[in-house]
Amino acid sequence: MECGTGTPIVELDDAHGNVYRCKHCRTHLALTDDIISKDFYCKNGKAYLFDKVVNVTVGENEDRMLITGVFTVSDIFCARCGVVLGWKYNTAFESTQKFKEGKFILDRDQLLGPE
Repeated sequence: MECGTGTPIVELDDAHGNVYRCKHCRTHLALTDDIISKDFYCKNGKAYLFDKVVNVTVGENEDRMLITGVFTVSDIFCARCGVVLGWKYNTAFESTQKFKEGKFILDRDQLLGPE
């Protein structure tokens, strides 16, 4: 399947119901096995930290003050419907936060999937 921009849409193996999807268009985004932590928050409430996600486009870099410090992040958007799903951590300025670099936050309010 392809989205409007011609970007191929990846279908994850969800035979065991372990896939998180965009709640607006049901595009596959991530596997439960790729969750690093469910103890994160975004402006809408609960969020999950993932090691990898698929079917997203990445926005412009910006420095943002978050709960745990200043980071360079990029918003991530559903590749099919364009809704903002969360962000990608690009740079952590504090050494204790470096583990987040290259990881993704997905807003729980924007997801369908396992509980």
